[in-house]
Amino acid sequence: MLTGCGSLPGLSGDNEVTLRVVAADYGDNPQNTSKGYWKDLAAGFEEDHPGIKVDVSVYSWSEVDAKVAAMVKAGKAPDIAQIGAYADYAEADKLYTAEELLSVQTEADFLAPLADAGKVKGDQYGMPFVASTRLLFYNEKLLTDAGVLGKDAKGGWQPKSWAELEAAAKKLKAANVQTPFALPLGREEAQAETMMWLLSGGGGYTDNEESYAIDSAENVKTFEYLRDKLVGQGLTGPTEPGKLNRQDAFDAFTRGEVGMLNGHPTLMKQAAAKGVKFGMVAMPTADGTEHPTMGVADWVMAFKNGHRKESGKFLDYLYESKNVTAFTNKYDLLPATTSGYRAVEGSAGGSSAQLRTFLTALPNSRLYPAGKKSWAGVSEDVKTKIGKAVQPGGQPEKVLEDIAASARAQDGGR
Repeated sequence: MLTGCGSLPGLSGDNEVTLRVVAADYGDNPQNTSKGYWKDLAAGFEEDHPGIKVDVSVYSWSEVDAKVAAMVKAGKAPDIAQIGAYADYAEADKLYTAEELLSVQTEADFLAPLADAGKVKGDQYGMPFVASTRLLFYNEKLLTDAGVLGKDAKGGWQPKSWAELEAAAKKLKAANVQTPFALPLGREEAQAETMMWLLSGGGGYTDNEESYAIDSAENVKTFEYLRDKLVGQGLTGPTEPGKLNRQDAFDAFTRGEVGMLNGHPTLMKQAAAKGVKFGMVAMPTADGTEHPTMGVADWVMAFKNGHRKESGKFLDYLYESKNVTAFTNKYDLLPATTSGYRAVEGSAGGSSAQLRTFLTALPNSRLYPAGKKSWAGVSEDVKTKIGKAVQPGGQPEKVLEDIAASARAQDGGR
């Protein structure tokens, strides 16, 4: 830890430093707001670090990124922000690197895929805060009634290929299930649903050199499959995928109207609260062989406000295992650190046992190309256009080429 570096200037007497922290609210009601977590964290840190005060402002996810952007534009950037993206600020040279901030132990503790996703031109600016992966959820009763699951099936359903998924969806349709497979390509989170399918089809947003490859042959085949085999055969329900949002699909699943859909850990609580018995498996792939799953991370960053050492001390404290798991356990999210990963892996019972299914996918996951300054614009393009690729008569190749051309232009030709 940094305490071994000698006394810090400005940490005694009248020279008390106040760190301004802005964070996102992961709660969905006043009872489980993130404000309580940050209040307790700040109090614990201040007790251990006389001379440093921590002032935390917590905003909803719908406004936190805009709040920080406005602060930065006004020349009043917070010392630390926990938000959704960091690349713009890193490109503008407004952030400290992780190496400038963290102890060696803390920096080395990040899970490798998450640390790599926090880098711009080889330097890490984005520090992963929490993560999630995605799994295929299925309604046990609907699949049993449709004959996909035997009534005495042990170990649940374990589809490996898209062909098995399609066959199950056809049985659900024959059993009059309203939505055999929910395909939310509406603007709420189309970029996530798209990436899950691209990866399971052997492609992705970028190639091995991290250049955009949105219009690759693999990706075109993936969306032709979705257009012809799922949407074209009436297996995706009454709502056009391009108009179906993630939460609407989740809500329909908790009402027992959806047989299968891709989901993240929060769906576990939502479904359990409505009494829906469900299973979770890795996303099947085009050919039945294993491909990387999608990971998502939210980010912490520290702005160059002259409080580098104090911010580093606070971040070392934030990433202590007990503080990481206090947050991830509260919201059924995954830790971004090896020590936090091991803590969840070693726990038993409750949601922690179910979370381990997501946890096993995390080390080999692939994340959005968040280190690209262009990603925010590309993501918006996907949200507004990708639904057209799966419409009956849609042209996946043309849609993907359009998105790819814009992506490369925003990324300087890469």
